[in-house]
Amino acid sequence: MRSGCEETVVSEAGGRAGQLRSSGLRHGWTTGACATAATKAAYRALLTGEFPDPVEIVLPKGQRPAFALAAEGLTEEAGGRRAMAGVVKDAGDDPDVTHGALVRSTVWAGEPGAGVVFRAGPGVGTVTKPGLPLPVGEPAVNPVPRQLIREAVAEVAAECGGTGDVVVEISVDHGEEIARSTWNPRLGILGGLSILGTTGIVVPYSCSAWIDSIRRGVDVARAAGRTHVAGCTGSTSERTAVAVHGLPEDALLDMGDFAGAVLKYLKRHPVPRLTIAGGFAKLSKLAAGHLDLHSARSQVDKGYLAALARTGGADEELAAAVAAANTGLEAIRLCRAAGVPLGDLVAEAARATALGVLVGSPVAVDVICIDRAGTIVGRAEPLGPLGP
Repeated sequence: MRSGCEETVVSEAGGRAGQLRSSGLRHGWTTGACATAATKAAYRALLTGEFPDPVEIVLPKGQRPAFALAAEGLTEEAGGRRAMAGVVKDAGDDPDVTHGALVRSTVWAGEPGAGVVFRAGPGVGTVTKPGLPLPVGEPAVNPVPRQLIREAVAEVAAECGGTGDVVVEISVDHGEEIARSTWNPRLGILGGLSILGTTGIVVPYSCSAWIDSIRRGVDVARAAGRTHVAGCTGSTSERTAVAVHGLPEDALLDMGDFAGAVLKYLKRHPVPRLTIAGGFAKLSKLAAGHLDLHSARSQVDKGYLAALARTGGADEELAAAVAAANTGLEAIRLCRAAGVPLGDLVAEAARATALGVLVGSPVAVDVICIDRAGTIVGRAEPLGPLGP
């Protein structure tokens, strides 16, 4: 990690990709990408009898990685033929508990017209509480991996003469054991892991390397003469910041969980305006005064959210429901339904935390809170030296 007086080295490109290059860390693949590759290979084998190896998939941003198969098998059962393929997850240099896990997909013919039906196999959890982006009772295969899998199934069906009506059972070897090291049990995801990912790519977060890459990102933006940068917690909030403010790539800082790193470096190396964009739950932690937003080091405080909701007009029944909510997402849904602006209140409190770190530095701050789909659920307008 660099000291504040170390000579500044500016990389050739900024933004998320530039940060990854400057960090020197190797990216990996999400469980969702692995499940998609395994499903594509299994469905092709179901239709043709042959497993493609390696198997190539298309990720949301157009990348086309190829995955080697670690397991494959065709079986005949009472209900007909089934095909199974497995891919070992490589998380790159990220300290991910699922690194090295074998993600399997077993595919068999479904009911005509049913499309892709998802099942949770051994090691994949089932949703048992509200507040998550999936209904209660559904396998914990998140929306983006589901879409990737549907697209892969459609591609194979078009090439091989299939209908695309299939049951897809995703499993993870030892997944139930691994899940004990995650927040899944507390969130009501029981029986195993979640199949996750919004881009298909795992961006590594070695603390020292990634904090250094944030600093490099600020250096690049300043060298390019940018007067407005955005610190984003992930790819979805990054897209939102671009859509709202039209910022160029070299003005985007992949902040991840390291809000404090962005704020402390900008205090010493100011840019006139900072937009903080992120998921509602993560930014509720910043609102509560946490500068490290990682789930292992800070949690969503529903009692704090309930107190904020009261200031926005929530009655005691609603405040109690917020305090008892399973997730931050459920809390914001409850308040939106009641007309209580909890998202704006969290954004304003997060802005206050940021300005407290930046005190004495000429940086104005605005905040955008989003939900998992990228919908804006809270805003705080610019405040500070350039603000009202």
